[in-house]
Amino acid sequence: MEKEQTSRYRTFARVQKNGRVTIPAPVRRRLGIEAGDLVAFQETEDGILISLPHDVAAEVFDRIGRALQDGAITMEELVESGRETRAEIVRERYGLVAEEHVP
Repeated sequence: MEKEQTSRYRTFARVQKNGRVTIPAPVRRRLGIEAGDLVAFQETEDGILISLPHDVAAEVFDRIGRALQDGAITMEELVESGRETRAEIVRERYGLVAEEHVP
């Protein structure tokens, strides 16, 4: 189920020479964003969505939960896909090949 996007606040900010954009103070206060916090950028059909990582993580966990409940994936398949993904990341980033784990 897609979330309906409602616009509560719209403002503009200029992109600086080095690519930085300042999130307006009223938005930072309303969302509780403080200096040093991490934000996520996601390209959408309508533009760029900026969200807090805990929002992104919560949505991912919700999707995984729904997939498990609906029987679209089993817990074993989920765990195995995680192993495969981690091995691929290690191989791409560090050039290492993980040894196969035999229980």
